[in-house]
Amino acid sequence: MVTAGPTYEAIDPVRFIGNHSSGKMGVAIAEELVARGAEVTLVLGPSSLIPASNIKTIRVKSAAEMLEVCLTEFAEKEITIMSAAVADYTPVTKAEEKIKKNSDHFSVELKKTDDILKQLGVLKKNHQLLIGFALETNDEKAYALKKLREKNADIIVLNSLNDTGAGFGYDTNKITIFDRQGNEYLFEKKSKKEVAADIVNTIIQYKK
Repeated sequence: MVTAGPTYEAIDPVRFIGNHSSGKMGVAIAEELVARGAEVTLVLGPSSLIPASNIKTIRVKSAAEMLEVCLTEFAEKEITIMSAAVADYTPVTKAEEKIKKNSDHFSVELKKTDDILKQLGVLKKNHQLLIGFALETNDEKAYALKKLREKNADIIVLNSLNDTGAGFGYDTNKITIFDRQGNEYLFEKKSKKEVAADIVNTIIQYKK
């Protein structure tokens, strides 16, 4: 299973809280896995991308919808790669009608979304591999290792927004991979297709 894209957290029927994720990295990973013979379920947030027809794609919008699908699919998956950029917060309430611009100031009360990676880490069995992503702007390695430990993941793929050509929207990416065995793998900036191959190669090596 691969998750990809953003989530959109509705404020009213026309507005939402989201991020700039395109889903390109996750879709590239799904396509790389399929090319190597894997059966892949792609859980794809709001994205204009159209994955290959041989990838089982489940489209979702919100973090809650993505969580529901992941919990349903996870038990049967040998490898799960959580590359989606899930919103950390969602509005407490959603207006049933479009909110009118009647005042100079407007506040939205937010609550934390459920931590999908952490929940899957609790459910993970010994035969399953769980891979998470960390997109950071500072103290990148420290945060990535903390996520690896606290989420019970096996591998964390780190993106830094300080690296030119990496992160949301680009056709390229630059990653560092950390695993539970204490290994750290640094990769140069490459196309996301090549990065996907690096990630899959690292997963295969970890499983040996």
